[in-house]
Amino acid sequence: MAPYGEWFIMIVASIVLLLIAYRWFYRWLHTPQTMSRIKLGKGGKIKEDDPNVVFLIKKGYVVLSGRHTIPIAIELDDVVSDKASNVYVDYIVEKKSHMYLVKYERERHPMEWTNNEIRDRLLMYSLLVPNMSGIIYINYREGTLRKIAFHFIE
Repeated sequence: MAPYGEWFIMIVASIVLLLIAYRWFYRWLHTPQTMSRIKLGKGGKIKEDDPNVVFLIKKGYVVLSGRHTIPIAIELDDVVSDKASNVYVDYIVEKKSHMYLVKYERERHPMEWTNNEIRDRLLMYSLLVPNMSGIIYINYREGTLRKIAFHFIE
């Protein structure tokens, strides 16, 4: 190899490593402290005969996991409650390399499709697990599937 070829390769490799280190440091510095705090485990078992699972598969989604329970401790007036409250995610699905949280409609608590109702009922899921592409809300009885994503306006 030419006398300066090895030096050239070392300089290029050093520049690439510095760029990667800078990008990593920049992302670490600008990521909020609570970001990616919730790590979802394996979740519940997927029942193949569940009508919600069948409906999601018909729509082209791959059901990755069943029900997840996220325990949340509540502090009121500087006293932490003895009992934890739980937030439930019904399924995690994937389609075209995008992952979504899934909530299905319950008969006793139907969704009113107003901006305020959507925000009040579903925003917490987007904030709890921010690395998802959105939330899928399904009603297999009516055959409806709605994708919801929240974007903050500056």
